[in-house]
Amino acid sequence: MYGFSYQGITQLLAAARQPEGLQCIAPGMTACDLYQGWFYNNGALRLASSLGWGLQMLKEDTRRRKLREASDRLEQAWVNLAAQTRFLPFREHPALHGEGVPQYVVDWFDHAEPGEYWHELDVSQCLDRINVPALHVSGWYDAYLKGNIEGFLALREHAGSAAAREHQYLIAGPWLHIPWGDRIGAADFGADALLDTDAILLRWFNHWLKDSGEFADEPRIRHFVLGENRWRDAKTFPTEANHHLYLHSGGRANSRKGDGTLSDMMPAAGEPCDIFVHDPEVPVLAPGGASAASGQFDQAAIELGNNVLVYTSKPLVKPLHVLGFPRVTLYCSSSAAHTDFTAKLVRVKPSGAAEFICIGIARSSYLFRETGYSADKIHSWHFSLEPTSCLFAPGEKIRLEIASSAFPLYDRNPGTAVPSCRATSWDWWRSTQFVYHDAKHWSALHLPVIEAAP
Repeated sequence: MYGFSYQGITQLLAAARQPEGLQCIAPGMTACDLYQGWFYNNGALRLASSLGWGLQMLKEDTRRRKLREASDRLEQAWVNLAAQTRFLPFREHPALHGEGVPQYVVDWFDHAEPGEYWHELDVSQCLDRINVPALHVSGWYDAYLKGNIEGFLALREHAGSAAAREHQYLIAGPWLHIPWGDRIGAADFGADALLDTDAILLRWFNHWLKDSGEFADEPRIRHFVLGENRWRDAKTFPTEANHHLYLHSGGRANSRKGDGTLSDMMPAAGEPCDIFVHDPEVPVLAPGGASAASGQFDQAAIELGNNVLVYTSKPLVKPLHVLGFPRVTLYCSSSAAHTDFTAKLVRVKPSGAAEFICIGIARSSYLFRETGYSADKIHSWHFSLEPTSCLFAPGEKIRLEIASSAFPLYDRNPGTAVPSCRATSWDWWRSTQFVYHDAKHWSALHLPVIEAAP
């Protein structure tokens, strides 16, 4: 079996049933865990991709069912897809409702917590039933990147046989969900990015179905290094960080005009915290702007907002190659009883361009669901960003942005107990956010760094 996105999860679900005759699979740009790897990220809904895909699927459903009125509403929404994320409350979007219209998109929104609804199609709960080799194809700017890489790692560890665990392969390129090319927006990744995935898939299937042996010498991991714009091989995908950069400031890290820095020195006692105001009515935009476009977009304009904290290292004197999941430890408090924090890794060029690399988010109701969360109390937020392979060259800087939204990539946390999908502007609560970095509260960026090849 082969295919990407929806066709990727169908392969994994089929493989878990161990059908007779299935010898190998090639799931691309998909996830084993649909809750954490597809629809939600640490409790925050991937709004733009979920709503966009939902409208696309419903458009086809209503046509098949010959529901002309419902189909027309969906067509009208599709004409201006980027505007649909601004409808409030987004669960009540008229295109999602109507006689005969399936309710699965509303169900995604209503089940904002992990549970029985998601477990039914959660392959991560039955990895030990998958006994076939798999070739996983990922894109560094794909919406389902995190779920894709985590699925690969999980099957390497927990697939149902030694042979299956040994024969999990990963190709991770500088790609969107589709197409798989050499350009995203203004970014040009070079000729090497135009990998012939069709030829690789044919060799994969020849190897397992015709015993050709032509995949025997392939590396387990082939990853495209952003910044170097070339492919490299690896035997393992790092899961632990080994390079730690601590947040510092004089209390004014707001925007790139502020005084936020990153260094390997731990903060001293008495270092002041940073403060910003989060307003759901004026959210920080997604890395790709108001349309949540995916890609290596310049963040310099977004970094001018006082609702973004910006911490930047000194120019590097030697190359630094990040491969794996960057993580953050943030000591934060909020005046709101419900809140989010986002962390964004950025590569700053000598020209001043601030290239987006990857992002992570966490929602208080999810991250602290077992320990409890309360307003005006310092909590330790520890969460991962999307994985990457990126070379920071000498003269470039490492930058970390901290905010409380990345809309409409993720939904807005209203700051109140009202579920996001049911919230209107009347339910929004403006909050004051504090990020601490002192000897007791050492907020940090944790990077999985490998030795850069010459």
